[in-house]
Amino acid sequence: MTTILRVALVGTGSVARLHAEAVAAHPRADLVAVTDHSRDAADFFAATWGVASVYDDLDGLLAAEHPDVVLVCTPPGAHHGQVLASFAAGAHVVVEKPPASSLDDLDEMRAAADAADRRLAVVFQQRTGTAAAHARRLLRDGSLGRPLIAVCETLWYRDAEYFAVPWRGRWQTEGGGTTLGHGIHQIDLLSYLLGDWASVQGRLWRLDRDTETEDASTATVTFANGVVAQITTSAVSPRETSSIRIDTQKATITVDHLYGHGHENWSITPAPGSDVDAQSWAMPGAEERSGHAPLLRDVFDALLASEALPDTASDPSRSFEIVAAIYASAAADGAVITPADIARHPTHRRSFASPVTDMRAVGRSRPLPARDGR
Repeated sequence: MTTILRVALVGTGSVARLHAEAVAAHPRADLVAVTDHSRDAADFFAATWGVASVYDDLDGLLAAEHPDVVLVCTPPGAHHGQVLASFAAGAHVVVEKPPASSLDDLDEMRAAADAADRRLAVVFQQRTGTAAAHARRLLRDGSLGRPLIAVCETLWYRDAEYFAVPWRGRWQTEGGGTTLGHGIHQIDLLSYLLGDWASVQGRLWRLDRDTETEDASTATVTFANGVVAQITTSAVSPRETSSIRIDTQKATITVDHLYGHGHENWSITPAPGSDVDAQSWAMPGAEERSGHAPLLRDVFDALLASEALPDTASDPSRSFEIVAAIYASAAADGAVITPADIARHPTHRRSFASPVTDMRAVGRSRPLPARDGR
């Protein structure tokens, strides 16, 4: 591996800024080229970040630049082909979530990485930060007793203008609705903290937005360690929050934030009457917030050292499988879906398209009662 990673970026939309900042912050990485379907957007991004080369398409970039790493920041429907092309050109890949539009596509991407002896890192930045690492240790080493029940909420607000972008809200181009596009972040953090899943029962809802996909979903997920979790995802919630609560035998651990967390977003509350010294659960002294910067730093460090990817960037399939199982369960009227089911699922390994229960007409047909009850 070279002493300086030559990094290229495809897709210069809003999330690309976070990638550019992370590259700029790393002493042994250099953003050398960008491409976007809009040449004007690519030129503007390159000028903003001092990138030397701009290309009309990824194929031209790969042929001319031979980058060490490609950062894929495009909409989900484009990930599969761009990731495969990058591996074929000998580059490592860091791809934004969701990593693919289907489990089959993700399997092909992982197989291509193995065949090329390259690494596939997926951006689930909510795993990062010293607080998440500390909470994971406490949950896994038994300090908090056995985890019992959990609540995972991604309650965000996306208006009609957000869904007016042509590729959004459509199964073919976005792959899924708010569960795949938004909720997967907190679902991934939940599974990062709790481990492997055992079963899923889910439903998809269209409450207000004019989309093919869902604008809300609900699910019950059990984990292999016995935890029962209730997961709610919404794109219609004006007071936005991203929250996880895990109740254990000895304490309740919570994180409440929106798009990123630090120590102040986490709390650990001892059970009533507990004789445990809660100070032993305190966050470490040095704080690092969650985000793209620590994730890409650790990925770049691992690539430079020819080491395995850090656990904050590896194993992309676990939360992706949970999301796929929510869609598969909804397609089967809320049936229980297990890992064995999703491993051989006849439809939902290829696509997440599922029936959505449309509640908009129901809401319009039921006037509110008068204040005096009449």
